[in-house]
Amino acid sequence: MDLSRVIKGQIVTEKAERQKVARTYTLLIDQGATKIDVRNALKKYYDVEVTSVRVHLIRPKTRSFGAAKQMEKRHRSKRAIVTLAEKSKTLDLATLKTA
Repeated sequence: MDLSRVIKGQIVTEKAERQKVARTYTLLIDQGATKIDVRNALKKYYDVEVTSVRVHLIRPKTRSFGAAKQMEKRHRSKRAIVTLAEKSKTLDLATLKTA
């Protein structure tokens, strides 16, 4: 997989913000990405050392309107919970390492 397309963004929730103290970040990743892809992309583009990567799929949530109509309230996505090493710098997705 192309490493430049692995990380789509950061998940910003109350729980994700609390976990930053423990150097744990929650990221939105591509559907086809693996743990190894996430680890390599963070090393290559953000220059951080990763201790662990946990990946989970978010199932879509739908709501019914009558007999045949449905609305999707939450889309299918994939998230990675990444813990950085103590010696590593903090993860800032706004600073992309070039060259």
